Parts: sequence; C-alpha cells; structure tokens
Amino acid sequence: MERVKKWMLFGLISLMVVLAACGNEIEDPLNWEIESFNYMNQNEEMVSLDDLKGKVWMADFVFTNCETVCPPMTYNMTKLNEALVEEGVEDVQFVSFSVDPTVDTPDKIKEFMANYDLAQADWQFLTGYSQEEIEAFAQQNFKALVRKPAEGTQVDHATWFYLVDQDGKIIKAYQGFQDVPIEDIVSDIKILQKS
Repeated sequence: MERVKKWMLFGLISLMVVLAACGNEIEDPLNWEIESFNYMNQNEEMVSLDDLKGKVWMADFVFTNCETVCPPMTYNMTKLNEALVEEGVEDVQFVSFSVDPTVDTPDKIKEFMANYDLAQADWQFLTGYSQEEIEAFAQQNFKALVRKPAEGTQVDHATWFYLVDQDGKIIKAYQGFQDVPIEDIVSDIKILQKS
C-alpha cells in the first residue's frame, strides 16, 4: 500500500510539473524572421527593426482612408492595450504599417490616431515607402496580402494582429477584425516578456 501511495504521489507531482511548464511556452510559435526595415512614423522620425529590438510588439496592416476593417481593427488594438494596462503589463510596442503610403502622410496618420485611446500608448504608425515595397514586405515577412487595386481608394489587406518577440521574430498571428482573442494575446505577451 505504501508503494502505491508513493507512485501516486510521484504521478501527481509529475503531472503538476507538466501543467506548470505548459503555461511557460507559446504553443506552436511561427518563428518567422522579419527583414531589416527603416520607415517613417507619424512624427516624421525613422523607426527601424533595430529600434524595436528588445521589446515585445504587436503589429498590424491598416490605412487611414479605410472604410471597412481598419477602424474596428484599431478599436480592437485599443481594447488589447486596455487589457494589458489592467493586467499591469508594460513595455509593449504597437506598430501599424500603412498599406496606402502615398495617401498616408504623417499629418493624415496623426489625424487618424487622434480618434483612438491607443494614441496614448507606445504606438508607431509607419509610412514613407512605396506601394510596391509594402506589398512585398507584408508578403515576404508576415505572409500577409496587401494589394492596392488600380481603381478606387480602398486597399485589400490582411486583418491579422501579429505578436513579435524581442528578437524581431513573428511568434503568433491572431484575428484582428472580429472575435479577437484578447485574453490569449495578453497571456502570450506575458510569456514572452518572462523569457
């Protein structure tokens, strides 16, 4: 009987160790490398991948003239920031890449940003590249579609939020338009910040 108790105790301890370890790693990380970049933000300052090294950051692809998904996406990113603040999670950088750089000047971007509480956070909204460059950058690094049709003012683009680690690797992609898994994102950010 004593032997059975020891084995049960050993089994219970082993199970606890396994469960504790589960919460310390991000499940199925993408580990996509981001190539070096140096783009202009809303304050006409250059922001590079090197500037973001050492920080955990959330990225998305939006544009100021968007009539469909970008306002809800930016609202959802604002809600994510609020959840991080509530949880006491600091030092998270937000990075939006404009998918309409010829229209999205720093002044236009600042005007757009002023509509969201996210503007109070550490938010870089980048522009200052060609349409071809952002389309290639999004596809090659984030596996994300960005395409500006020849006609009209709207740009086709992915609606994901991307979690990027301190080394500039994309770790996870989450739906950013609807059903955003805010709790999961907060949990994953905490795991990254502890690593």
